[in-house]
Amino acid sequence: MSEIPKAYEPQSVEERWHQYWSEQNLFQANPSSAKPAYSIVIPPPNVTGVLTLGHVLNNTIQDVLARFSRMKRFEVLWLPGTDHAGIATQSVVEKHLRQQGVMSHRDDLGREKFLEKAWEWKEKHGGIIIQQLKKLGCSCDWTRERFTMDDHYSRCVQKVFVDLYHKGLIYRGKRMVNWCPVSLTALSDEEVIMTEEKGQLWHFRYPCLNDDGTPSSEEHVVVATTRPETMLGDEAVAVNPNDPRYQSLIGRELLLPLQNKRIPVIRDELVDPEFGTGCVKVTPAHDPADYEIGLRHDLPFTVVIAPDGRMNHAAGEDFEGLDRMEARKAVAERMEEEGYLEKVESYTHNVGYSERSHVPIEPYLSEQWFLRYPAVREATEAVADGKIRFFPERWAKSYLHWMENIRDWCISRQLWWGHRIPVWYHRETGEMHCDLEPPKDPENWEQDADVLDTWFSSWLWPFATMGWPEQTETLRKFYPTTDLVTGPDILFFWVARMIMAGYELMGERPFHNVYFTGIIRDKHGRKMSKSLGNSPDPLALIEQYGADALRFGVMRSAPLGQDLLFDEKHVELGRNFCNKLWNACRFRQLQGGETEGEISPSHLTSDDKWILLRLDTAIREITDALEGYRFNEAAQVLYRFLWSEYCDWYIEASKALLQSTVAEVRNNSLAVTDFVLSHALRLLHPFLPFITEELWHGLGYNNGLPSDQGGTTIGFANWPKPLDDDFKQVYGLDESDERFVAAKYDMVTKGRNLRREYKIPSNQRIRYVFKPNAPISEHEKSVLKVLLNAEPLEVSPDMQPPKGTPQVLSQIGELYLPVEGLIDVEAETNRLNRELEKVELEIEKVQTKLNNPNFTQKAPEAVLEEHRQRLHDWQERYNQVKAAVDALKH
Repeated sequence: MSEIPKAYEPQSVEERWHQYWSEQNLFQANPSSAKPAYSIVIPPPNVTGVLTLGHVLNNTIQDVLARFSRMKRFEVLWLPGTDHAGIATQSVVEKHLRQQGVMSHRDDLGREKFLEKAWEWKEKHGGIIIQQLKKLGCSCDWTRERFTMDDHYSRCVQKVFVDLYHKGLIYRGKRMVNWCPVSLTALSDEEVIMTEEKGQLWHFRYPCLNDDGTPSSEEHVVVATTRPETMLGDEAVAVNPNDPRYQSLIGRELLLPLQNKRIPVIRDELVDPEFGTGCVKVTPAHDPADYEIGLRHDLPFTVVIAPDGRMNHAAGEDFEGLDRMEARKAVAERMEEEGYLEKVESYTHNVGYSERSHVPIEPYLSEQWFLRYPAVREATEAVADGKIRFFPERWAKSYLHWMENIRDWCISRQLWWGHRIPVWYHRETGEMHCDLEPPKDPENWEQDADVLDTWFSSWLWPFATMGWPEQTETLRKFYPTTDLVTGPDILFFWVARMIMAGYELMGERPFHNVYFTGIIRDKHGRKMSKSLGNSPDPLALIEQYGADALRFGVMRSAPLGQDLLFDEKHVELGRNFCNKLWNACRFRQLQGGETEGEISPSHLTSDDKWILLRLDTAIREITDALEGYRFNEAAQVLYRFLWSEYCDWYIEASKALLQSTVAEVRNNSLAVTDFVLSHALRLLHPFLPFITEELWHGLGYNNGLPSDQGGTTIGFANWPKPLDDDFKQVYGLDESDERFVAAKYDMVTKGRNLRREYKIPSNQRIRYVFKPNAPISEHEKSVLKVLLNAEPLEVSPDMQPPKGTPQVLSQIGELYLPVEGLIDVEAETNRLNRELEKVELEIEKVQTKLNNPNFTQKAPEAVLEEHRQRLHDWQERYNQVKAAVDALKH
């Protein structure tokens, strides 16, 4: 047992135990263990990443689950790692190299040289977030850390590509894809964020052509577009064949303005005659719907926008080289100058933005690799039938809807950083070679330049990290994994794809349960962002308050699957809670005596029995909450038990026993304290790993325990079990004790409130008179005396108080506060009456607002609720002050 210092200094405590855990490899999973397996894989953060509050929430939840499971005697594998994050990392490296003056474009270096620089950057900066997760207290098996571009992992990725290609599930084709003109790569549908924008809708006239090919001055069609620049690539105007307005136009030709090109009027049943004019311009190379129309009608695919977002030669010499946004303005102006603009109107619509580059994506016709999703039926049924459970359940509906409308996945990316596609083309014959190994005459072949989408490697994470395709001991022990903790924003990017990969490649689900976190917002409900300045640095919070405080503050305010409104006050609360725990344990150590002595049933007081029963309730509630993924509920129970029930009540009540000169009485009180504290520290450990480790050792609770059951670390101590019936019978615990002590503490609370009403300082010892309903022991009297800070506390069963003596009623009797000599009754009565007048004014003000329809009909619900609560609080205060005034009346 080491001395617990007076002040808790989290930085030194956390650093010492983090180093100890690492040196001892305490979290290394043993696949040969006979214990049942619990496994969880970390959602690999980007190798470019640094710790955010989102990481704090996600990884603290995982750590709570991992530590909870270890204490329940599971063999735990929490497998960490990082993701190579293709687009994000390449963008960061390119920016870094440009700033250093090494290049202006990656082509200046060439692929091999650029990749050397990228690997150098990864080795220098790639481990930052891992070190930060360790600082947070994450109990991962750090010996198994993986990176998605490790040699073995890369081999897995290429094997999957080759196998699925030969199964006919991967193919190459020219399709309309989402193109990012900044990153110069294709994107999957899931990487496009639809954003509502206020824009304009231009209505253009396209003249009909006469039989002699000249444009008609009288006949024209009107088409509408939000993207005038794309009209330069129009190849037709489509109408619905059942629209009577345009029957005579079907088959005729129009003049495409600015391009001076003939385009036909075609019939297509998918055209909505109710939308706009019923005429739709068709740009097959620059719109997904128009692409499908182009295929059905065998139209040309004229590309007028280059990959970098600039207009190309086909757009015409007046527009070539312009950025697409510049071209939009230029085309609209020219159409107006030449008399083809019908009208312009404001228009709100959704625009697809690149998730990474934050620019509008460009629908682009490109040769890409695609995957037909495998094991769709199995993956759908697994969630529909509850074989894989989602928490909260509502996300299952979103998942099933996506699975029903699934589209082939564009898996190729025009990047250099990533897993290069294992396909080679013969330089002369064009023959294609798809294999894990390159052709034997590599000089005659050229490898495909593209890399695979980052998610194509991430979807293998649950099993590729465990040694697949070999059937390793780790894979046999820990797959399928138990839990996955992630955000709903990557439900389709990652979760759904992992489920399909699990069934296709392992023949089994990848995990049993998926817990979806909410989004962390600021206290005003806004999403956190650097531009708003409302995104605090977790490392700064750890430095100021400690990792345990941050963990507890975040977890206590994170309801199941709902958004978390972050306020730094939550972390302050976590720090204060840690200080409370520290002081409670230090108080125990200062009492000396034998640690964890045997409890004597005959010496148990009602307060002892009450705290044991409250401990039993806490164990049951916390265990149930953790097993149901209700982490904030577990944290709130911990807070209630430790702060209120143990510290505020039991410690104070036990001071009466600790002052006893009878050794047996005092030692029994210490034995109960040790029993409760040793259980409380274990209950707290998953949330507060550092401080509980320090106090576990500081109080000597590890002494005499086997190394795998708490001797080495509290993390291996057994999770507390509820007190069974035999225990309760031996120690005489029943609900009557709980009810009696609850009533006693309720009376004390009311007695303290009396003191507060009459402005009597809490540290001033004053006279109380207690009139009990039944005889009480000297011990109960001494406890009441301590809790009330009474001097003296008179027990008078026949008490007949003078009229006007303040009193409180309780289930165990009446408590009186004789005020003679303590206060000036007349002055106090005047003060309370003045306060009554002020409170009445406040009540009137709030009632006036709430009775005003102009206010109640316009104010947000949150504001209305705030005013209702304010009214309730003032009314409560009125009743309290009125009771105090009445008590002083003679």
